[in-house]
Amino acid sequence: MNIENTKAQMRKGVLEYCILSILKGEDKYASEILSTLKDARMLVVEGTIYPLLTRLKNAGLLSYRWEESTSGPPRKYYSLTENGKIFLKELNNTWNELQNAVNLVTSHKTNDNE
Repeated sequence: MNIENTKAQMRKGVLEYCILSILKGEDKYASEILSTLKDARMLVVEGTIYPLLTRLKNAGLLSYRWEESTSGPPRKYYSLTENGKIFLKELNNTWNELQNAVNLVTSHKTNDNE
């Protein structure tokens, strides 16, 4: 089994949650979201984030607006919708439950014979 594949799948599993969390505080354009993810060592490429942002928008969790930029073409700023805020709150609860469960399982002491 390839550890890199498993690590990539784990990151993909939490990517939507991370994107919604990034947008909780303020509107951001795709490059800012990507930069935040990279700074957190989420190792995401542009080809992954744009389809995901579109999927979240189509699901009614995100909206966007165009804003002129002083350093190039207009930028598409994404923000959470009311449904997105509710969805994020549910994900926060689920994440906390999952994190607690994983911590319990992975910190469980095993016998020396195992």
